[in-house]
Amino acid sequence: MIRLSSFALVTSMLGVSHVAAQPPAAAPVREARPTAGTSANPPTLVVFITIDQLRADYLTRFGAQLTGGLRRILDGGAVFLNGFQDHAVTETAPGHAATMSGRFPVHTGISSNSQGVNSSEWPLLDGAPGAGAAPYRFEGTTLTDWLVRKDRRTKVLSVSRKDRGAILPIGKSKQAVFWYSTNGTFTTSTWYRDALPAWVRAFNAERLPQATADRVWDLLLPERAYPEPDSVPAESSGRDFTFPHFTSSDSGRAAASLAAFPWMDDVTLRFALRGVQAMQLGSGPQVDVLNISLSTTDAVGHRFGPDSREIHDQILQVDRYLGQFLDSLFKLRDSTRIVIALTGDHGVTPFPGVKSSDPNEGARAVTLDTLVQAMAKGLIAARVEPGRVAGYEDGVLAIDRRKLDGSTVDADSLVNWFATEARKVPGVFRVDRMRDLAKADTVKDAIARRWLHMFAPDGTVVLVVTLNRWNVWSVGPIAMHGSPWDQDANVPVLFWGAPFKPGRYADTVRVVDMAPTLAEVLGTRPTERVDGHVLRQVLP
Repeated sequence: MIRLSSFALVTSMLGVSHVAAQPPAAAPVREARPTAGTSANPPTLVVFITIDQLRADYLTRFGAQLTGGLRRILDGGAVFLNGFQDHAVTETAPGHAATMSGRFPVHTGISSNSQGVNSSEWPLLDGAPGAGAAPYRFEGTTLTDWLVRKDRRTKVLSVSRKDRGAILPIGKSKQAVFWYSTNGTFTTSTWYRDALPAWVRAFNAERLPQATADRVWDLLLPERAYPEPDSVPAESSGRDFTFPHFTSSDSGRAAASLAAFPWMDDVTLRFALRGVQAMQLGSGPQVDVLNISLSTTDAVGHRFGPDSREIHDQILQVDRYLGQFLDSLFKLRDSTRIVIALTGDHGVTPFPGVKSSDPNEGARAVTLDTLVQAMAKGLIAARVEPGRVAGYEDGVLAIDRRKLDGSTVDADSLVNWFATEARKVPGVFRVDRMRDLAKADTVKDAIARRWLHMFAPDGTVVLVVTLNRWNVWSVGPIAMHGSPWDQDANVPVLFWGAPFKPGRYADTVRVVDMAPTLAEVLGTRPTERVDGHVLRQVLP
């Protein structure tokens, strides 16, 4: 992958997206049961959970074996398995930014992981290793801002293994936001505070990550419960691709590699529960917010793929850990006053060349490196510095037309040349100029709609390349996501709690619908225009 520049992936967010009209809502699969009224006991805590790389089909593929937190929410909640991150670059940063903002990337300013939160201007506290991070690119507000505006007593805690998973659901407000560092501690950046709270320091002092040294990840259930083959050399770069898997005997190395093991989610949930206690979240009378992003499914999915025995077991593991967390939370707070929302930030595509439950025969890894290099050479020959004018990353081409003024390079000719050559590359499905997509029928053309939810048609992103379904951009021997196709976009949208009518709903919904729906049941309103709408079919 070649990146000439990153400037355009920020500025291209400016403008108005073309939001497709939604088809009429389908009826629920079964009649939902009535729930207890909420007027006498309004919610005091909303728990928003994002499981990184949670494909919706995992909940049906492995559903019969779920017995923990996922099972509780599936059985007692409002369940949409036809949910979508309805934008094109299905990565962690854009997906998390959509969760509690109710807005697509074209309006949040978060276009990709590389244009997410990292910045050396806001270093981590206590010398924790890792890049500094802050929501300086994020635009607009989130559910937490709407609640704080209604009641200044509202308290917010956000936790994740990843910095962007903790930061972006909350937006720009300076709340209690913490994430994991490879030294085995939870930390934050100087954007939020100058020192860690006492409860965070006390949790870190317990050294739970270091205690995973010499631990074995083996199957949770008997081997016969897993139909997937356990010897697929394409997994894990051809090394350590069969059960069991072992952590290092060195405590420091074990903590640094914790992200690759199911226990990372357990540690994250334990940290979140400690924060609930320390900050007295949910004790009322105001509504507090706990945001949790669980990242291990993403790490396991990238390494082993969506058809692996490892991803199967990981879903069972996170289900059990969520069950333990909810059991503990409900001992601390009245469960009838807790609202839970759960989704995924994106899905994942199978390894090309590996037989899958998806019809991915003939899939390949694709690169436009040769084309990008030729463009750079042409710009240099015209005495134009490529990095100042053009930005390319995984099918997204940005051109700063202003910086071509006075040169011999015509921007339209450059874009037309790039489009013509890109269409010749094997594995490319379509190449679109953003200004042409603005004319598309976004109800029938999901690809066009998702690109328009990503970038403004009059911005600096001028052209986008979509690969054939099941193809991936060539970035290394890992399972990938990031495309506008459904396997990367389809995620569950789940609600649990007294305000919601339990049931399985066949409706097609979007993750951006979650924040306005939560705002409705929490008695507040967005302070700006949002792209999502209230899912009234789940409300009494």
